[in-house]
Amino acid sequence: MNRLARVMPVFDWGRRYDRDALGNDLVAAVIVTIMLIPQSLAYALLAGLPAETGIYASIAPIVLYAIFGTSRALAVGPVAVVSLMTAAAIGNIAEPGSPELLLAAVTLAFLSGAFLILLGIFRLGFLANFLSHPVIAGFITASGILIAMSQLRHILGISAGGANLPELLQSLFEHLGEINWITLAIGVSATAFLFWVRKGLMPLLLSTGMKPKLAGVLAKAGPVAAVFVTTFIAWVFNLSETAGVRVVGDVPQGLPPLTMPSFSPDLLGQLIGPAVLISIIGFVESVSVAQTLAARKRQRIVPDQELIGLGAANVGAAFTGGYPVTGGFARSVVNFDAGAETPAAGAYTAVGLLLAAMLLTPLIYNLPQATLAATIIVAVLSLVDFSILKKTWAYSRADFAAVTATIALTLLFGVEVGVTAGVLLSILIHLYKSSRPHMAVVGRVPGTEHFRNVKRHKVEIDETVLTLRVDESLYFANARYLEDSLYDMVAARPQLKHVVLMCPAVNEIDMSALESLEAINERLHALGVTFHLSEVKGPVMDRLRRGDFLQHLSGKVFLSQHQAALELAAGPSQTRITTSQPD
Repeated sequence: MNRLARVMPVFDWGRRYDRDALGNDLVAAVIVTIMLIPQSLAYALLAGLPAETGIYASIAPIVLYAIFGTSRALAVGPVAVVSLMTAAAIGNIAEPGSPELLLAAVTLAFLSGAFLILLGIFRLGFLANFLSHPVIAGFITASGILIAMSQLRHILGISAGGANLPELLQSLFEHLGEINWITLAIGVSATAFLFWVRKGLMPLLLSTGMKPKLAGVLAKAGPVAAVFVTTFIAWVFNLSETAGVRVVGDVPQGLPPLTMPSFSPDLLGQLIGPAVLISIIGFVESVSVAQTLAARKRQRIVPDQELIGLGAANVGAAFTGGYPVTGGFARSVVNFDAGAETPAAGAYTAVGLLLAAMLLTPLIYNLPQATLAATIIVAVLSLVDFSILKKTWAYSRADFAAVTATIALTLLFGVEVGVTAGVLLSILIHLYKSSRPHMAVVGRVPGTEHFRNVKRHKVEIDETVLTLRVDESLYFANARYLEDSLYDMVAARPQLKHVVLMCPAVNEIDMSALESLEAINERLHALGVTFHLSEVKGPVMDRLRRGDFLQHLSGKVFLSQHQAALELAAGPSQTRITTSQPD
């Protein structure tokens, strides 16, 4: 049973499911369902797909995640960034609304799901760590701007479009003469109302003495109120016919369809790259949310099992008329705050959405697209966070450059270029930093056994002994840098007799670095300088013993730097005290 529970966590939390958990999960499901109905419709339109696709993508995926996922509060379904990436991936493959476009969407979901499941099976979730948080924040900020700009056409009632900011701005400018003023009035009113709901409704309800839980439910129902009012107005005045207001129109009523992804080599070749990027971004966003919420209740998630859960959710979307999904921040927080105890809350949400798909779709025929655009704009503007620029500028100029480049490339060239650049920049920054590791010449703090950087502390140094501390593992990218730096230091010290490489931060020495150490040993020996190591970690020593480096080492391997200093000390005449200075 334990082995089965690791593969399908439902058998873990399901054994302890009780009436209290059922009550809390049902309340959370009602609140999230109310929130998801307009949101799912809106995100489907953002992806360039029929509105009902958003609801279909929120039913089977939620159930499958509840079975295979490990987070108790994560709510899976369409999200803004993934919807935008889906639109970019399939937009050039087929005409909007065509069966070929829907086929591309379900195929993209299948590829994304298969990729995530493979990563989970082989426990490769660590690959997502190569996307640094600042780069992710920059990408999401730029995506939020692109999403909001892409929805202005629905607010204005015009036919503009584009995959990046210059194209969107140019298209909006060219079509300004087509503005539908009734649509604009609906869109602006809905946007203003939703902003007020987000910021002001909750405090207003609490000021009347309403209980916080009820006030929270009513505040979350704000988008539903906007949908109801604008749909009612559009129906009463028949605005789609009399004023040209674009509405959702016919939405199929019934169960999600059974669909089959395409296995055409041409289509798979076009979609495999976007599928990988969507999978990585979706996984990073989902795990970040899941870990944050789990920490609040001292729970834990298993990232590799999360890959399985999200992969199963996407495969489920592929076979039920959906498109790529992941764990959404807003709905997950709502689910958590509403008191969800287990993933069963998501399954109950799926039941609510299924009932909506079967019973409520005729009621949204007259729902203005401008209202859904307003829902998206209000949701995604909360993702825009330019404070990351200020934070990274103050803390790390390299991270600032990466964030700035990610934002600029996403805005100028689109989401696929932006996220690809983000991945590459994250890796390049890591390689650059580790290829030039921090190294410090160290000396003894007087009267102690501690050794510190000569540039930061007042320390004793022996002119005949050079102790170099390397604060990074040694591998192919930094081996030559270590060699060159050490040779320069040796050349500047004519009285030198011993070099000690102090290794408390070295966790790994690869073959390239070992060859560099061998070259250093040989060159120093030729100069009459003895080469030593100190404070080498056990696993690193185990690796070094596999070869013959230690047999050819001209010096010794000391357990501590204090031991090395005592044995190699030349005498008082060769010792001096440095003056500390900022480094």
